[in-house]
Amino acid sequence: MKSRARAAKIDDHSEQEFTVVEGMGDEDFEESSDQQDEKSPSFELLQTEDVLDSERPILAHRSVEEDSVRIYLKEISRHKLLNGREEIELARAVQAGDVIARRKLIQANLRLVVSIAKRYRNHGLSFQDLVQEGSLGLIRAVEKFDPEKGNKFSTYATWWIRQAVTRALANKSRTIRVPVHMNEAITKLKRSATALAQELGRFPTPEELSEASGLSKDKISLAFDSAKLPLSLDSACSEDSDGTLADIIEDADAPMPDEATAARLLSRHLHEVLAELTDREKEVIEYRYGLNNDRSLSLEELGRQLNMSREQVRQIEIKAMQKLRRTCQAHLREFLH
Repeated sequence: MKSRARAAKIDDHSEQEFTVVEGMGDEDFEESSDQQDEKSPSFELLQTEDVLDSERPILAHRSVEEDSVRIYLKEISRHKLLNGREEIELARAVQAGDVIARRKLIQANLRLVVSIAKRYRNHGLSFQDLVQEGSLGLIRAVEKFDPEKGNKFSTYATWWIRQAVTRALANKSRTIRVPVHMNEAITKLKRSATALAQELGRFPTPEELSEASGLSKDKISLAFDSAKLPLSLDSACSEDSDGTLADIIEDADAPMPDEATAARLLSRHLHEVLAELTDREKEVIEYRYGLNNDRSLSLEELGRQLNMSREQVRQIEIKAMQKLRRTCQAHLREFLH
């Protein structure tokens, strides 16, 4: 019977271990390791197909990515799991600078990376990216692990892998970056809210969330605000509409429809009445009132441009305005008042 490719999943015992190590430093692992059952497995194996089936909502219609995940899972399943004695021997060799031992210790624990990465699907990064970031955390764990302190490597590596994944989510999954400590608070709050909702049959109140998560009400409010994702203007208004948010959100810089219509009518009437003036009178009015480029010229500026004196320009302007008043007073009244 063909052996099927498998991926790692942390069992209940490892979940408890992980709760212990969350937030620990290197010196804290020695104390916690005494409480561990050395005979209990660090993780059990899952079928490769189980991992892929759980990813299908993410990888739908993306056969290339799905194939690459399948190939990767089959590849890492070829590396045998290590017992405690083998881990210690390899870790000591790593400390001595053995590159081959370093590679073996990393390869033997890649299933653990996959197991942890699965917990953070649908948080803004693809499954492949989560595995890649978790692998960087595993490498860091291999480099820093001290076998003489009596800790299980899987427990120690879990902390580093999870830290690498959560930091990547905080830094790379959002358009607006959320600080790592706030991202951790959001994750903790989501877990508490989910557990309470299942227990109570409704969404918990801020007071209940505060008691369950250990976070203050102010921090809970801040976490909820930080968790809100920005919306794209290209997002659909609703499932039943082809329109986007950009179609219904007011553009503060754009003129209102009635204002734009009034401006067009005014421009048309102005050109009609200006046609009653001579070319020189029309030119003076256009430059004096900025009808050409939205910038009004002073009498002195316009005089230099037309090679005329300031007084000559003023006299032409007065004569032109008298014509305009007689011709278009009725037409302009509704726009000037």
